[in-house]
Parts: sequence; structure tokens; C-alpha cells
Amino acid sequence: MGRVVAGPRRQAREAALQILYFWEIGHVDPETAIDVFFHEHAQDAPADVETFAATLVHGTIERLPAIDATIARHSAHWRIERLAVIDRLVLRLGTWELQEDHATPPAVVINEAIELARRYGGDESARFVNGVLDAIRQGTENS
Repeated sequence: MGRVVAGPRRQAREAALQILYFWEIGHVDPETAIDVFFHEHAQDAPADVETFAATLVHGTIERLPAIDATIARHSAHWRIERLAVIDRLVLRLGTWELQEDHATPPAVVINEAIELARRYGGDESARFVNGVLDAIRQGTENS
């Protein structure tokens, strides 16, 4: 069986995670991070991938204080700044998408975040991300 090719939204989420990592670790502005990523790592990315990745990055950064507060409320015993960088970024992306992108079903958002955590995070990342985002989802549905 051949390699499964990820759909454009999954590719965009993966790009957004890498862009946010560069933004956070490299201390560059979001536009520079987006431009560098697509110029150096994904020159052939379709326009819809670039557009959705940029939407995720900008949306997440613009709402960062509120997103971090939401994550902190739902990640018992973990301060946001103490989380592993990848876990924190995956949670930020997933939280933004749960709260702001109502076109994507919450179960899909959580599943995509789990896949990112599994691929880029540590051994417990997927389980941790699942637990926190599921709690956020339940809180979002009840508000």
C-alpha cells in the first residue's frame, strides 16, 4: 500500500505548527515565520494550504492570552509556560480551532491535534492533548 497523502487542511495544520514553533523559538514576527516556512520548506504548497495555515497562525497569536487562559483552566496542575513547547503549540492551535473555526467538527479538531502531538510530541503528548482539548470542547459546548 502506498503512502497516504494528507489533505490540505491537515497539511495546513502541520505547517501552522511548524510556523508557530519558529515564531516562538526564533522570536520572529508571524509574517516572517510564515514567509520563511513556505519559501524554504513548502514552496509547492497549494494556495489553500498556505491560506489556512496563515489563518491558524494569525488567529492563534491574536487570541493568545485568552487561549492560554483557557488551556490553563483545563490542564490541571500544569502551568502553560511549563508545558513542552510542542504540546503547548498543539493545544493553542486546537483551542483556537475549537473556539473560532465552527466549520470543522470538534471531534475532527481534536483528532487532528492528537495526530500532530503523536507525530511531533513526546510519548505522553497525544494523551495529554486529547484530555485537555476534550475538556475545552465540553466547556465550549456548555457555554
